[in-house]
Formats: sequence, structure tokens, C-alpha cells
Amino acid sequence: MKKFRHEAELFKAALVAGVEYAEQRKAAEFEPTDSASDKALFVYRLLVHDKLIAPMPEHQVAEKTIRHRLAAWYANQLPKGHALLG
Repeated sequence: MKKFRHEAELFKAALVAGVEYAEQRKAAEFEPTDSASDKALFVYRLLVHDKLIAPMPEHQVAEKTIRHRLAAWYANQLPKGHALLG
């Protein structure tokens, strides 16, 4: 598993992008009281369903691995030389 220098920031940005994607796709409507963990799990499963990221074996699906997978998904969308990739 490749470590990112700014993984926390990448995850936060990925969560925002994932929530926007889910709402634009009309797959979900999130409430302000929804936890980041719940949002992350939903976004992960939606991205897997839409074949935008590869699924993990079910026994590996945990909050830490989901955070990393979403950060990696978002990092792949950023242009080379972006501050979060450094």
C-alpha cells in the first residue's frame, strides 16, 4: 500500500468529491449529521459499483483501508505536480 505524504488532506478532498459525485448521480442524499465513516463507506461502495475503483476483498474493508483507497482514487485524478501529491 503506497503511502501518501498528505493522505489526510487527500481523503478529505476525496470525500467531498465522492459525496458530490453521489449526489449528482442521484444515488444518495447525505445529511449534515451523517458521519464521515458512513459517507466514506457509501462512496467506496458506489465507486466500486460504478467500476471507478477496484474492489477490495471483503475482509479487508475497514475504515483505514477505505480512507486510503479513496485518497488514492482522488490522487489519481489530480494533475502532476499538485501540492497534495508532494
